[in-house]
Amino acid sequence: MGSTSKSVVDMIEASSKVHYSGFHMNGHISGVEPSAALQGTTDIQRQPFVIGVAGGAASGKTSVCDMIIQQLHDQRVVLVNQDSFYHSLTEDELARVHEYNFDHPDAFDTDHLLSCMEKLRQGQAVDIPKYDFKTYKSSVSRRVPFSFLLLHYDTEFEGSKPYYADVRLARRIKRDTSQNDRDIGTVLDQYSKFVKPAFDDFILPTKKYADIIIPRGGDNHVAIDLIVQHICTKLGQHDLCKIYPNLYVIQSTFQIRGMHTLIRDSQTTKHDFVFYSDRLIRLVVEHGLGHLPFTEMQVITPTGSVYSGVDFCKRLCGVSVIRSGESMENALRACCKGIKIGKILIHREGDNGQQLVYEKLPNDISERHVLLLDPILGTGNSAVQAIKLLISKGVPEGNIIFLNLISAPQGVHVVCKKFPRLKIVTSEIEHGLNEEFRVIPGMGEFGDRYFGTDDD
Repeated sequence: MGSTSKSVVDMIEASSKVHYSGFHMNGHISGVEPSAALQGTTDIQRQPFVIGVAGGAASGKTSVCDMIIQQLHDQRVVLVNQDSFYHSLTEDELARVHEYNFDHPDAFDTDHLLSCMEKLRQGQAVDIPKYDFKTYKSSVSRRVPFSFLLLHYDTEFEGSKPYYADVRLARRIKRDTSQNDRDIGTVLDQYSKFVKPAFDDFILPTKKYADIIIPRGGDNHVAIDLIVQHICTKLGQHDLCKIYPNLYVIQSTFQIRGMHTLIRDSQTTKHDFVFYSDRLIRLVVEHGLGHLPFTEMQVITPTGSVYSGVDFCKRLCGVSVIRSGESMENALRACCKGIKIGKILIHREGDNGQQLVYEKLPNDISERHVLLLDPILGTGNSAVQAIKLLISKGVPEGNIIFLNLISAPQGVHVVCKKFPRLKIVTSEIEHGLNEEFRVIPGMGEFGDRYFGTDDD
């Protein structure tokens, strides 16, 4: 064992890319340079969802992971155990094996662990070593494909609420005597000399970094059920939502898919196109309003009871990008009585020739939250120009919510990367853009179809 080791905080920071569920893309999407994401369609490689599970010895970490895997009913789940990454002992260490501290961070090949996790996160298959606790050597590796959802089992970096010491000790005695052929005296000596001090020094202090703490471990069925529900929700998100936390795609239902089917059909009549577009727009607007700030308030009901609720955001306005954005104004007015609505016209001349030719905005727009309306987000160039105008008028970036029906990944990249505090709310993410920078599969020229000015 080395005489010096990294501090817990340093190790947590160094491993945050692997051990925390959010993905830190560092400006890249699945290894694709940002500029490359603006040309043609973008095939975004699916990212594994990594979950770190931590806690003291015999606190129930493996039981929790097994229960989660069982409830997910998904063969794409794999458990990567930190115990697989123990250093193989040298001959001198084997001769004094009872004095070796297996609970100290230096006992693990952390660099190898982080390397494997990073490769898995980048879509590469890796070989996970298998550690033999009888010979104290690493042996044959097992291949883990990149497409698996990962549950990363860890005992050092993140905190999990521990069991009472006597419960964990009893479990450790049962495990080590039955599985590792150790006598009770050896287990007790190791626990007092290494296990308990390592828990106090390295695990308990990191409890504050945990996103969720599970009291009673595998016996807490309610907590595990909630975690499984959260995992299912995350897995159901579009991959872009995992990359950009300011992107929100409304949850798809058969009704929403059906309405999209109708408005995308080139044979749909103008009347039906407008009717079902309005329904979808209303859903997007309602979802967008849900991201506005609120204040808590209480009211007295007709029964004389007190109801604790919230008060709507008062300082609000809409801004439509002419002319397709004007199709979303009626839905906004139906949701927000008397709302002020401004207008921006962007003149399009080729893909990079946008220039502002008209704007009419409320005088006090800098004091309001703004709902920016444009049904289609394509390349994102026009959206960027409209957003820059709002910011130049004094609107804080975080006060802008961009509402649209469909969004191309290229446009999402451009807007979300340039304005990370702005929120985008959409009903579906498209496949991409074609050679003419049109959204595909798309729905054609939205303004022409909505207002009945298409050539047909």
